[in-house]
Amino acid sequence: MDIFAAGVGMTVFGVHSGLTVRDLAAAAITDALADAGCDLKAVEGVWFANTGQGALEGQHMIRGQAALRPLGFERIPIVNVENACASATTALHGAIDHLRAGAADIVLAVGVEKMTHPDRSRSFALFDAGWDVADPAANLRRLVELGGMDEAMLPPPSEPRSVFMDVYAAFARQHMRLYGSSVEEFAAVSSKNHAHSVANPRAQFRKAFSVEEVMRARGIVWPLTLPMCAPISDGAAAAVVCTLAGLRRLGGGSRAVAVRACVLGSSENRGSDDLERHLGRLVGDRAYEAAGLGPEDVDVAELHDATAVGEVIQAENLRLCGPGDGAAAARRGETAIGGRLPINPSGGLESKGHPIGATGLGQLFELVTQLRGEAGSRQVDNAMVAIAENGGGLWGVEEAACAVTILSR
Repeated sequence: MDIFAAGVGMTVFGVHSGLTVRDLAAAAITDALADAGCDLKAVEGVWFANTGQGALEGQHMIRGQAALRPLGFERIPIVNVENACASATTALHGAIDHLRAGAADIVLAVGVEKMTHPDRSRSFALFDAGWDVADPAANLRRLVELGGMDEAMLPPPSEPRSVFMDVYAAFARQHMRLYGSSVEEFAAVSSKNHAHSVANPRAQFRKAFSVEEVMRARGIVWPLTLPMCAPISDGAAAAVVCTLAGLRRLGGGSRAVAVRACVLGSSENRGSDDLERHLGRLVGDRAYEAAGLGPEDVDVAELHDATAVGEVIQAENLRLCGPGDGAAAARRGETAIGGRLPINPSGGLESKGHPIGATGLGQLFELVTQLRGEAGSRQVDNAMVAIAENGGGLWGVEEAACAVTILSR
């Protein structure tokens, strides 16, 4: 069945101290509906992604209903989705499955997060539930072994931080151990993404950093420095997705983008260095098969760079570059706008921002914009096929959830 993204919407990602979850969701939904030429009453179901409202506000249940019923959504199914940082694409996946089941022709996927809090330690504590809380000490020991370092070599936290900075630092050290990649190469990924964000009016940060500035910045967990890491963010993104029949009801949708694949998966047991069975690779290969496309067809990518090494790992998993070459490719300029295969033209999570329940749909917003040729000075030339990877949580030695979406003009 043909599925289309008929309209997309997204707030600026950043700090929105005066806005609520409902306010942010309303802004993104309003934009997506207008972009699709879709009346609210035409929407036959909503998948609503959020991870933090329960912990920060006490709204542990019915988050979607609490945000959407006051906006006028009535009678239709409202499905609440939580899947760590992969929540938004998981919502998209559920919405698409609903369409493919023949239960509707026009549905909405929404992701929203209000992460900033006067007590920053509470914001960072959201991530503590992203791994198995039964034995966090064992989780940390596994990560230390993954990176080939003794736990005593790790610095104590100088201030509150997400535990996932420790996770990604271990991934970075593993990459250095296996492939000889360098801090300078990871810094090149970060520098490239911050340069891209300068041209993105919806990005949280719009300041360029040289490779040297990234390397000199405050350390978080070795080898990561502050500009290599995604910030705490507020924001929302939404997409109207539909069948061909739904698209015709919307007037034909000349600006609609085809969703060629949206694949969601969880990990399998593997050796820590058995990267051929990495979750990102397995899900990526399934997505290529479903789309009838291969990595050689991809023109632009949005990858889950919660830190710079995240982009490196997922570029390799999706076969957009060779094993161990993801960081070096950035240093050679291949993944910058104008290069062989631009990755994260939005600025990525590192600089666009990472409101975790909205991130995957923020990636979709960027790629739909690129495929329409509407990205302005950050436009990738002749973009016809796009891929997004959105990961969430940690289980063992990799993400607990991973979703890969392939789009085409």
